[in-house]
Amino acid sequence: MKVDGGLTNDLGAVPGQAKELEELGYDGLVTAETGRDVFFPLVLAAEHTTSVQLATGIAVGFARNPFHLAQLANDLQIYSRGRFALGLGSQIRPHIEKRFSMPWPEKPAAAMRELVLATRAVWAHWHEGAPLDFRGDVYSVTLSNPFFNPGPSEYGAPKVYLAAVGPKMTEVAGEVCDGLLAHGFTTEKYLREVTIPAVEKGLARSGRARADFEVLYPCFVVTGTTEEELAAARDGVKRQIAFYGSTPAYRGVLECHGWGDLHGEFNRLSKEGKWAEMGALVDDEILDTFAVTGEPEELPGKILERFGDAVDRVSFYAPYQSDPQRWAAVLAGFKQ
Repeated sequence: MKVDGGLTNDLGAVPGQAKELEELGYDGLVTAETGRDVFFPLVLAAEHTTSVQLATGIAVGFARNPFHLAQLANDLQIYSRGRFALGLGSQIRPHIEKRFSMPWPEKPAAAMRELVLATRAVWAHWHEGAPLDFRGDVYSVTLSNPFFNPGPSEYGAPKVYLAAVGPKMTEVAGEVCDGLLAHGFTTEKYLREVTIPAVEKGLARSGRARADFEVLYPCFVVTGTTEEELAAARDGVKRQIAFYGSTPAYRGVLECHGWGDLHGEFNRLSKEGKWAEMGALVDDEILDTFAVTGEPEELPGKILERFGDAVDRVSFYAPYQSDPQRWAAVLAGFKQ
């Protein structure tokens, strides 16, 4: 199982952190679209590393267009010498409409499928000389000339990963992408009973096997070396679980465990700004279902036991701790 690490959005710190994470043995570095641009830190990381994969996790797809994505990803693929993967996600409707001022598609999964295929069509035009003539219901890309064509590169087109929780979007990932960015708010039961079958359904449509596809999973972990650290870790993860549980799009995960009614409570409290009260609703059974708990040296074995036959890459989702040195002992356990 490969292990990925998250990059800071502090641009001044990216070069040093990227080099440090590579030296520690991480297989990939991932950026998130939060307080800063999701692509720019990867330019810095590419300059200061030599072997780790670099990926967006995620870039908001519906805030962009196929040609824009094709250019950004192609440039990073070349600059990183073939180490870039374009990780896309849909975000949720309020963010697309109110934060990005973009239209929310009537059928998000179908629109995402078109977005990926249209982006791939641009790459095929550049790298293989294929005619550029993609025409869909949401996205169409039909105009090109040599002035806008960078031409082929020795590295080819990047991989494309897609973030998904619901079955429809997950099927799209299996059909047209190289991997799935599973959500941290995904339990083992949901992964095995909903996510993997949907991936396999999409793979069947594209005539590919599971071996042709990667599942990337950000695993909630609760760890520490003292009781105080463990208590803080439990509290931080419980609050994050409650935050995701308040989102209507993720209710299906709770329903998979018979906890669907909790979504309404989480959602109501989130609208009232009662974040601490939300976390208090997450009892130890729920925490243990969503998170792997143990001392640092115990985590690799526990993660592999729970997910080893189901996911290909893992990262540590620890909203209470971001110091990469803290995870050196955990990472070492995967490299033995």
